[in-house]
Amino acid sequence: MKFLKFFIIIFISLTTSIKADLNKNLINQLEDGGKLLFIRHAYAPGNGDPNNFNLNDCSTQRNLSEEGREQAKYIGEFFKKNNIEIDKVLSSEWCRCKETAKIAFENFSTNNFLNSFYSSKYAKNKDKQIKALNDYIRKFQSDKNLILITHYVLISEVLNYAPSSGEIIVSDKNFNMIGSIKINY
Repeated sequence: MKFLKFFIIIFISLTTSIKADLNKNLINQLEDGGKLLFIRHAYAPGNGDPNNFNLNDCSTQRNLSEEGREQAKYIGEFFKKNNIEIDKVLSSEWCRCKETAKIAFENFSTNNFLNSFYSSKYAKNKDKQIKALNDYIRKFQSDKNLILITHYVLISEVLNYAPSSGEIIVSDKNFNMIGSIKINY
């Protein structure tokens, strides 16, 4: 039993230092700039949107909880603490994404190619949105990083990755995933 406890302590210690090294390596790559940083909106309890969803009325949408607002604040602090240069911040038009962007970065603009296509009401937009995102990224020229605050479905579709709420997923301009950073709240 003592051996097992010793093994578990060693394993946890090693994986924690490996994870810290991986995060430091990823932060170094972000300092180089020119990356796409997909951020799934901060924590908004539930799944999808209510049946009465209206894009122009936040009271009809699934919104950030207090924990989500704290997480958005930590996302912004992560970028400031690590002096990561940002060219611009783009957000989905959904209120939970806009609130994440506002809390974390203050200045942002919206773009409908980052919107959700989870519900059947918006599923028909998927191909058009993905094409518009690809076109935008192909034309985007900057030595700084581009922040894209969006939804699980878009990140999953473009990067073949299942993000957690508030997770930062880093890719190159060809949508090759480089790594991710989970922001806990």
